[in-house]
Amino acid sequence: MMIIYKEFSFDAAHFLPNVPEGHKCRRLHGHTYLLKVCVAGEAKAHEQWVMDYGDLKAVVKPVVDELDHKYLNDIKGLENPTAEKVIFWIWQRLKPALPQLKRIELKETPGSGVIYEE
Repeated sequence: MMIIYKEFSFDAAHFLPNVPEGHKCRRLHGHTYLLKVCVAGEAKAHEQWVMDYGDLKAVVKPVVDELDHKYLNDIKGLENPTAEKVIFWIWQRLKPALPQLKRIELKETPGSGVIYEE
């Protein structure tokens, strides 16, 4: 089995209402998120690839567009938009259209992120 991936980025603002008063994430702030979407499978005999990257982009981009330049706290299901909650929200939207989805990674900063996989 092979795993291929494609990366996407989006910018969004949020705050975390459930952290203690005085915590820096309780204030409104933003991130440039980096999303890495990984799909798994065998290379198809004719094309010699797992999936066309253009097809992968066609599935992922509309989900990313729902988040790009948005205030995450206003999106249904993301009222407390931790990285863990955002990645699960993304997974739930991608999995029905991408049954071969294996793993997604979401970075909030260059050094901090979360991974979700089956």
